[in-house]
Amino acid sequence: MNYRITILCENSVGPVSGTLGEHGFSALIEWESGGLLFDTGQGLTLLHNAQRMNKNLHRVERVALSHGHYDHSGGLLPLLRNCGPKQVFAHPDVFAPRYRVNDRKEALAIGMPYPRDHLEGHGACFNLSDRFREIAPGIFLTGQIPRNNAAPADAGLSADPAGTVPDPFSDDQSLLLRTPAGTVVILGCCHAGLSATLRRAVELTDDDRIVAVVGGTHLGFCSEQHLEATLTECSLFRVQRWYPAHCTGLKALLRLQQRFPGAVLPAQVGTGFTC
Repeated sequence: MNYRITILCENSVGPVSGTLGEHGFSALIEWESGGLLFDTGQGLTLLHNAQRMNKNLHRVERVALSHGHYDHSGGLLPLLRNCGPKQVFAHPDVFAPRYRVNDRKEALAIGMPYPRDHLEGHGACFNLSDRFREIAPGIFLTGQIPRNNAAPADAGLSADPAGTVPDPFSDDQSLLLRTPAGTVVILGCCHAGLSATLRRAVELTDDDRIVAVVGGTHLGFCSEQHLEATLTECSLFRVQRWYPAHCTGLKALLRLQQRFPGAVLPAQVGTGFTC
């Protein structure tokens, strides 16, 4: 099975003129008989960018959500309104309340911007599970990823507006594409940790060949010590190409390029490749 992966939403724009950036992430996966959307961005640019790139989201029957943050799920409602009903695959905790609490102790809600019944009223059919599962031909969701000590700290992110309960991010999951050359790993924000996610991908597929890692690595929010430890662990995996995006950050992108010379390309709106 051959797949075409195209970044529709990302913080920055790339090769396609007239596209727009936003803080968020969405990737379109296409194959001969269908398509799947992994995350939907905030909802500000998804439809515009898809139209600009001649991507028909009406033929996309499935949406998979990496987790319940607004910058990955906010585009679901405009997608439903404009492109019809969709089957939506997510973790059961995707609707959990979540907040960012700043230094002034002010809480900003950053979870799913619309309640489940409202989205269902516009055509969303939710399929919720925390397990590893195949959701399209050769395409799998990892399900809940066991955390290890290399998981990022996520300071300031909480499950309550008072900021007293750390967000466990139990709903964080990634997408795996099985190809003859190995596995493509597509990340949302990778709150469970990059090395933990790659290790889980290898375990689930029983294949240590990783064709590409695409998406947000969450390395833009970690300490120097955590960044160095993660890069060291990632060097143990057989990753052929890296397409870091969204929450990776410029510093981590440069460090990835130094650690894996010639194998790292930034993933921006319009970036695409076939595997």
